[in-house]
Amino acid sequence: MARPSRAHERRLELVAAARQAILERGIIGLRLRDIAQQAAMSTGSVLYYFPTLNELLYEVQREAVDRFCTEREADAVAEPDPKRRLVGMIRAGLPASRTDELCFLLYELGVYARTDASYAAQHIQLYERQVALYTAVLASGAATGVFDLTRDPTTIARNLVALEDGLGLQPHACRADVHRRSGRAPAVGLRGRRHPL
Repeated sequence: MARPSRAHERRLELVAAARQAILERGIIGLRLRDIAQQAAMSTGSVLYYFPTLNELLYEVQREAVDRFCTEREADAVAEPDPKRRLVGMIRAGLPASRTDELCFLLYELGVYARTDASYAAQHIQLYERQVALYTAVLASGAATGVFDLTRDPTTIARNLVALEDGLGLQPHACRADVHRRSGRAPAVGLRGRRHPL
């Protein structure tokens, strides 16, 4: 009787090993050998499951994008109050510290987006999902009279994602003084019953 294939399990193990190698070493200069060592496998075994390093790193990026967006979407759905939902969205989009795994992975893997169309497509998907989520929060708040929007929700949402990306990049680039405040809502100017945004 043939043994069941462990290919799917092995691929998941290699994605986890690659993720850990990126967190420890960064993406620049990362070698297949680093990931093989992390997974306690030979480089030939890694190549059996992922024929190129790029394919393996693409899978790490796909998984990180999906996890980042899914977690934020679930948090937004769970919060009925538009003000708290918006504050929660902003907080969740900023790295808690320089060791914030998902943010670190997304910034590191963004290096490939400039030169590889598949990585660029993943980054575009990440951006569009974030814009859609912010748009829904803003539109909901405007519809219920909580927010008084000074622009259309999508334009504001794009600006929020751009601010998020800029502020998030700072701790990643060794600016330890720029990160979300633990336990406190970020200063987003939400005062009074109606909030102009």
